[in-house]
Amino acid sequence: MARPDFPVTLPDFIRRFPDEKACWQYLVDSRWPDGWSCPDCGERKGYLIAKRKVFECIKGHQISVTAGTVMHGTRMPLVAWFQTAFMVTTHTPGLSALQLARQLGTSYETAYMMLQKLRTGMVRPEREPLKGRIQADETYIGGRRPGKRGRGAAGKAIVAGAVEVRGKHAGRLRLLLIPDVRRMTLERFVLDNVTKGSTIITDSMESYAHLPRFGCRHEIAKGETQKEISEELGLIHRIFGNLKTWLLGTHHGRVEVKHLQGYLNEFVFRFNRRGTPMAAFQTVLGIGSHIHGPTYKGIYRG
Repeated sequence: MARPDFPVTLPDFIRRFPDEKACWQYLVDSRWPDGWSCPDCGERKGYLIAKRKVFECIKGHQISVTAGTVMHGTRMPLVAWFQTAFMVTTHTPGLSALQLARQLGTSYETAYMMLQKLRTGMVRPEREPLKGRIQADETYIGGRRPGKRGRGAAGKAIVAGAVEVRGKHAGRLRLLLIPDVRRMTLERFVLDNVTKGSTIITDSMESYAHLPRFGCRHEIAKGETQKEISEELGLIHRIFGNLKTWLLGTHHGRVEVKHLQGYLNEFVFRFNRRGTPMAAFQTVLGIGSHIHGPTYKGIYRG
């Protein structure tokens, strides 16, 4: 059996998820579309302990429908999680924690925690690497003064980016917070996110020069002026511009470096699903079924 479909409009969402029971059943149907089976032993015979909403197989193993998800162990009702997932994935600019707190009528800290947990679930460990022609570059987030690459960018966060070139349009995207722009760092970013045999288009930075040793083709963007060179990397540069605008517009630039990767994950998640934003609601809940989110202590004290 296929997983249940997803709501495509707000009225549809309200109709389908009016209470905890409806949300709980949707999670059950999404996690076990072919019928429940014990994740510990594979046993398909068991029963539901209704009061605790826990399944128990005939061998005694117990499993909660939220076990292993970003929702597990929190006190927020499933309805609130579903509402948050729907708003995050269908509201084009995304949501700030302040906006979410107002919508849910909860504290800023609770809203922030929920958003961070959902961002953790926006990366599939098994996702396919980029392929074909790919533009790669790096940019700097934060700080008011322009800085040089490497040590000259003190006080700024460095973000590496790579995007597939599909004619005049952008394909899939990857963004990663990196510590520096040294050769080993940028090579590792490319090799972790790109299929061997792909063509990597970069500027003339020496850190990218040895990519052919690892099975990648390497092209250097050329031009008589910096503007012409920049145009050769137009897709990734526009994405960097949109990223900075989003951080400033939706989050007012209030993003700590230690949490920046979570925001990058959300931006990539939204960008790669820009053609089917409604489907992302189901995706983020499904992804969350396999990933533990950060803890309160990890977010506020880490």
